[in-house]
Amino acid sequence: MPRPIRKAVFPVAGLGTRFLPATKAVPKEMLTVVDKPVIQHVVDEAREAGIEHFVFVTGRNKAVIEDHFDKQYELDDTLARRNKAEAMEILKGQLPKAGTTSFTRQQEPLGLGHAVWCARDIVGDEPFALILPDMLHQAKRSCLAEMIEVYEEAGGGNVVSVYEVPDDQTHQYGIVGRGEDVGKGFRMTSMVEKPKKGTAQSNLAISGRYILQPEIFGLIEKQKPGAGGEIQITDSMLTLAKSQTFSGFAFKGRVFDTGSKLGFLAANVAYGLARDEIAGELRQEIEGLLKG
Repeated sequence: MPRPIRKAVFPVAGLGTRFLPATKAVPKEMLTVVDKPVIQHVVDEAREAGIEHFVFVTGRNKAVIEDHFDKQYELDDTLARRNKAEAMEILKGQLPKAGTTSFTRQQEPLGLGHAVWCARDIVGDEPFALILPDMLHQAKRSCLAEMIEVYEEAGGGNVVSVYEVPDDQTHQYGIVGRGEDVGKGFRMTSMVEKPKKGTAQSNLAISGRYILQPEIFGLIEKQKPGAGGEIQITDSMLTLAKSQTFSGFAFKGRVFDTGSKLGFLAANVAYGLARDEIAGELRQEIEGLLKG
């Protein structure tokens, strides 16, 4: 059996410039999809997959994320005095256990690879999950939980989640090549960040979920800046793929890029329609808006 995946890294240091002015004072990860911040949705996904330690790589003006995953005694006391038992139970259920969260700073915006490297001492010498909070995965079962099954079937190595995108849009994504199927996953034959139009080997785009071996940290440390002058995680993954296996997992649910306005709005609609208590009225509102 391969070593278990106990820790997940969440890079949350981004400035959220695509959502200004909303993100001027509020971290983009704290914008709500229905009634939960985006970051809570992805932490819930990780928890469902059995993750035991949640590692957040933060930046300036992100302290509210740490506060979100802490007890708020004044709020608890007010809810108790007002007999808001249901609200108290919801908050309690979303709170990680004591000692299971860690926060570290990325002082400069040097890229996703650099953000992951900032978590190296917390993760240590063990495989870990990397979850990009912007990308919400909606399905009956946690995407990461299924990825861990692929990881175990493959006997270890690295795993990347992918989803299908239109052929004429592959130049906007990181695209992987698909080899032979292995259980619930497949062997990855290539990784290309934003290939030129008409050159992609498939329409399978990386969806922001990874299981990586700790050797990636040493490679990132030596990695030269790539696209955009930033240290890209994909570049280090390509180097790691020369010595370790990479499996792909084709996610069958819906993926929403909540870092974009359209993706954020679509996620709110989709997650709202999945909630029995508001789905009917929400559908009526949408139909009314479309007719209007």
